[in-house]
Amino acid sequence: MAATISSPPSLTHTTSKRISSSSHHSQRTTTFFFTQRISTYKKTVVSSSQGDKNKNNSSSQAIELQRIFEDSQSRPRPLSVTDLSSSVNQGSRLLRVAYQGLPGAYSESAAAKAYPNCEAVPCEQFETAFAAVERWLVDRAVLPIENSLGGSIHRNYDLLLRHSLHIVGEVRLSVRHCLLANHGVRLEDLKRVLSHPQALAQCENTLTKLGVVREAVDDTAGAAQHVALHKLQDAGAVASSGASRIYGLNILAEDIQDDSDNVTRFLMLAREPIIPRTDRPFKTSIVFSLEEGPGVLFKALAVFAMRQINLTKIESRPRRKQPMRASDDNDNGSPKYFDYLFYVDFEASMADPNSQNALRHLEEFATFLRVLGSYPADNSRP
Repeated sequence: MAATISSPPSLTHTTSKRISSSSHHSQRTTTFFFTQRISTYKKTVVSSSQGDKNKNNSSSQAIELQRIFEDSQSRPRPLSVTDLSSSVNQGSRLLRVAYQGLPGAYSESAAAKAYPNCEAVPCEQFETAFAAVERWLVDRAVLPIENSLGGSIHRNYDLLLRHSLHIVGEVRLSVRHCLLANHGVRLEDLKRVLSHPQALAQCENTLTKLGVVREAVDDTAGAAQHVALHKLQDAGAVASSGASRIYGLNILAEDIQDDSDNVTRFLMLAREPIIPRTDRPFKTSIVFSLEEGPGVLFKALAVFAMRQINLTKIESRPRRKQPMRASDDNDNGSPKYFDYLFYVDFEASMADPNSQNALRHLEEFATFLRVLGSYPADNSRP
């Protein structure tokens, strides 16, 4: 059965109070993060119509597009930044899930795995997917956060802090890369290969052996589309087998990733948090910053170790608004260092008093603390 949703009343949107705390608010309990939410309703002004594009395309171009894309003509085009002012679709009862990329992208497969029978909505950029959820154009977003070979998706860590969405779940997807090219093109014809930077990094050994130039694009499916649309004879694309069917390309090689256990972890994002539970495995994601000093990071992480809470991820990112600090503000010539934010995932639910006590303890060392979400862990096979 398809997932259903209820449309927002009167085209309003709900803004949840940002879950954050500092050393000046150490008296607030962590339970507050989930039991007391302040919601305000504001009228959203949206445009009632959107101009059609490309009405004057020549008939030859239309025929060429239909030949290349075949059945993909019925798929929605990616949302752009300008689309964010368009009106909300109240008629659809399918859960609308945003992902970054074009049809055939791995993120589309992750969205389908996370929310079966959903309406997957492609977006041009990660930022667009975040904004689409906030503005009620879609109900959820499914975005990559880390890969077992290529590492973290730093852009999405930054966007998690910039936006007020909540992590409500995770899904892991096994990634099997294929080398695609137009029909008639052989491996030895390739001079360059296009794909997302993460995909190129995950196929480092194969591409090095081929001796090809690597060109980074926004997403894997976009690389396949570009190769097909421009009928490139000296270029291939690293993408999924599904992208080969959508864009009419030939598969020159399969499973070209450096490691067969190539898994990408995706986060499921929503406007409101879910209620944490203790009857199943949960994971919690937080972000915090610390004062500079010897052993401060050790003390911060020790609050979890002393309570037998397992950390599954720690990521540091320089603060955008204050990336550098002087060790002595009164000395202009003093050495400077990066001011970091720390993103941490741990295996526990915020409904567990042990987790709540750990975060209360962490507040003693943190200058900033925010719970990004407490959600069911994905322990299934990718």
